[in-house]
Amino acid sequence: MPQTDHDRAIALAGTLQAADLVRSIARRGQANPEEVDTCLNSLLKIDAASSIEIYGDIRQLRSGLQLLEKQLGNPSDMELTRYAIALLGLERKLSQRTDLLKAIGISLEEIVQNLPHFPINHSNTIARFADIYLKNISTLSPRIMVNGVQVHLNNPENANRIRALLLAGVRAATLWRQSGGTRLTLLLRRNPLLRETRVLLANIP
Repeated sequence: MPQTDHDRAIALAGTLQAADLVRSIARRGQANPEEVDTCLNSLLKIDAASSIEIYGDIRQLRSGLQLLEKQLGNPSDMELTRYAIALLGLERKLSQRTDLLKAIGISLEEIVQNLPHFPINHSNTIARFADIYLKNISTLSPRIMVNGVQVHLNNPENANRIRALLLAGVRAATLWRQSGGTRLTLLLRRNPLLRETRVLLANIP
């Protein structure tokens, strides 16, 4: 995977988009279905040649890029920052667990094989993604605590969508690490990342 600010900006945008969708479901019980599909589809793009190929098209990440521009320019959304940092931290721990990575890979292959019967946004597929998160990522600490309205959090379908999107957030965090992203990168390359984010947004029709 190329290690450029272009790739790192896309990775962070993917992380923030997934985190914001999690928050939306937790608070309101709903989220933009197209943005959800973008995040879920990224889970099945294992061997993509480029970062944007993972998300299909830069337009699919408009929301994430807008959030990233705000966070890099004037980071006032501390809840979103907390989710993003937690996802990046969990991914770092996951990257050291070859047993979990192997189990996740096998489960994702099974989902791919079942796509003709259960498309990406089918409740069965979302439940499978959620199960991957529960059995593998939830075993790592610290676990991500999702804040929201209890009636939405207690809804089984919402719980599955939240876990599936957290898994997509970890996928984006993997892309961040593969493109050379570290905690230090966020500090040292904040302005270049902001410039690249604005270029990406300007290129969206």
